[in-house]
Amino acid sequence: MQLFYADHFVLPLPPGHRFPMEKYSRLRERLVASGQFEATDFCVPDAADDTALLRAHSADYLQRVITGELSDAEQRRIGFPWSPEMVERSRRSAGATLAACRSALEHGCAANMAGGTHHAHRDFGSGFCVFNDAAVAALAMRAEGRVRRVAIIDCDVHQGDGTAAILADTPEVFTLSLHGDKNFPFRKTVSDRDIALPDGTGDADYLAALAPALDEVFTHFRPELVIYLAGADPHEGDRLGRLSLTFDGLAQRDALVLGTCRDQRIPIAIAMAGGYGHDINDTVAIHATTLRTAARLFRST
Repeated sequence: MQLFYADHFVLPLPPGHRFPMEKYSRLRERLVASGQFEATDFCVPDAADDTALLRAHSADYLQRVITGELSDAEQRRIGFPWSPEMVERSRRSAGATLAACRSALEHGCAANMAGGTHHAHRDFGSGFCVFNDAAVAALAMRAEGRVRRVAIIDCDVHQGDGTAAILADTPEVFTLSLHGDKNFPFRKTVSDRDIALPDGTGDADYLAALAPALDEVFTHFRPELVIYLAGADPHEGDRLGRLSLTFDGLAQRDALVLGTCRDQRIPIAIAMAGGYGHDINDTVAIHATTLRTAARLFRST
């Protein structure tokens, strides 16, 4: 199971910025220390090129990102100050999901140890998201003739508005978003299937909502590839989450999504998506559990 990382392509942020950039390097350190992975499992992805990015994003937006011509308002909407490092990091993150999809189609499962940048729209970035890696990867897999039908299962606590908007006219890609109803973005975009959960939703209600949605995806849509956004931010200790899932509940969520893909022999590419724990170690632990669960399930097939 290949794990694609780009944590050494650091996006420089001002002191006190609330985005937990260090969680990515900590995640890799934790997985290495676990003894469950070999050094050869960890791979640096190629950067997503313009051809791949332009399937999901407008030429004008891409050009302004590359050249640093984003307005102050656009940078505030993204939440990051522009820098050449921001561009490279964003390309690498999208490239990691592309690589994870290709690897998953060959080996059954692979992961981007970042990604899940689902608030990026065709012509603007938002919510710490510059390029929409899931949309870029789904469209690339179709354009490359690898698959016809892709499902994006988004279990980040925030709705995948950018993904839904970019893929609205692509019926061959099914977008499922399970998210907090009252959370960001406050103006939602319609996915193929949206499940909006009230503040405080716990393990049992979350899993009860997820199970029939997965049945809809796998029984009726029948994807040939799944891209899974495994957000850590539904956790009860998340600063931005507003849901109340426990560590065990999130582990059950992962086992349900990953186990269904394994049982139905559908390749799955994982992206980490959001996580903003009051204690960053909690966020890292949740992401690590996702990837260790994936390794356990898919190595046993």
